[in-house]
Amino acid sequence: MIDIGVTKLAIIGGIALLVIGPEKLPGLAKTAGTLLGRARRYVADVKNEVNRSMELDELKKMKDTVENAARDVEASIKTSAADFEKSWTDTKDMAISASATDAGPGFPQYKHPRKKWRVKQGATPRWYKARSGVRTNALSGAARVARFRPTRLN
Repeated sequence: MIDIGVTKLAIIGGIALLVIGPEKLPGLAKTAGTLLGRARRYVADVKNEVNRSMELDELKKMKDTVENAARDVEASIKTSAADFEKSWTDTKDMAISASATDAGPGFPQYKHPRKKWRVKQGATPRWYKARSGVRTNALSGAARVARFRPTRLN
């Protein structure tokens, strides 16, 4: 950079005072200060724009890497899904052939559980409801009053 000390600034100021004159020097200093401020703001704006473009480039690179990783994951999922589908059909075909001949390893033939399908049953077992204190039988209003009515003392 330029090496300007206090003595050099004093010499430049003295020469400017002699050349320009004491009447116009304050106006010139104000104009120079305004132009210097504008130049600094312009340089700061350029720096900010360069930083933004660099960050944008980094974000684009990161976006590309994420998209490539997503494509790789999608491709691996498709291949594993195709492998799973193939093994599923092979297993299903083997089970169908084993159940048809009833010989060799395979899945057992389906038997209906013979449940009472008209009776609605919840998914929660009764022992769990009893342990957690859930009411399983609802009382009507009259039955509740009769149950909790205090007994008369004669």
